Amino acid sequence: MKQYVIDELRLEDQEKIKAWLDAHLEPSPLGDLYWLPLDSEILSEEQKAHAACGPHVFALDLSPGRLSCELLVRTRKRVTCQCIGYATDRQFLWLVRRMDSLFEAAGVLS
Repeated sequence: MKQYVIDELRLEDQEKIKAWLDAHLEPSPLGDLYWLPLDSEILSEEQKAHAACGPHVFALDLSPGRLSCELLVRTRKRVTCQCIGYATDRQFLWLVRRMDSLFEAAGVLS
């Protein structure tokens, strides 16, 4: 699986990130896994055509010392569909910038 990983998180920073994720994103029933919905303007043409599959999301996995962001754009409604696939360059850049914003909002210095 392709991922964008931010590692070597200090415990106090991980706690801040977890608090922010808990307050702002939908958690998964699988531990510290969260769903980050993509903004509609960065969806691929296939994803836009599959609006009924939405929301399209990135999975964020917070584990001791690290935040892993899967680069697979998923749908919350289906396990398989043509609109599920790896992030485009634009979506990847959006994710990186979104993680920078998340860290800033959570009060974590980079």
